[in-house]
Amino acid sequence: MLKKFLSIDKKILLFIGVFVGIILSVVTVKGLAYTDSPEFCSSCHIMTQVHDSFADSTHAELACSDCHLPHDSVVNKLANKAKSGVGHVYYNTLGADKIPKVLHTTENSQEIINENCIGCHQQTLNNVSHDAKDSCTSCHDGLPHGNDFKTEDYFKPAKPGELLENKGGTMNNG
Repeated sequence: MLKKFLSIDKKILLFIGVFVGIILSVVTVKGLAYTDSPEFCSSCHIMTQVHDSFADSTHAELACSDCHLPHDSVVNKLANKAKSGVGHVYYNTLGADKIPKVLHTTENSQEIINENCIGCHQQTLNNVSHDAKDSCTSCHDGLPHGNDFKTEDYFKPAKPGELLENKGGTMNNG
């Protein structure tokens, strides 16, 4: 079998190799793009409510990976994507009874999301002071996923002086 394969003209082998390489590259790129899409993310039953609230938000035109995956390098993005995917596969198969009713991001995901918020909204940060809280989601927790993910605290007005105190100031100007 190997002798037959090697007896084929080298130009034909090269052509077949390049053709197969192009097909594999296109399939890989398209597959990775699809797994970044909200349609793919919503295909897991635990993500239905998350996707529906996302589709009703101001961020509905974005891909899930725009916020939930790092963009500093392809390797870091793919490593985080794989780690997250393995967790999702586990919860959707073996750990279905451990799925919480409300999904919360991990500490690592919170850092990534915060970096991505800053990456997209840097101009706002340059024009408006945003140093009152530790992260973007401290104040904007329910924003990217619409009304279904806003906690009770979201609807409560800030206490007098709360933002100033969190910035290290006081209400006492005297």
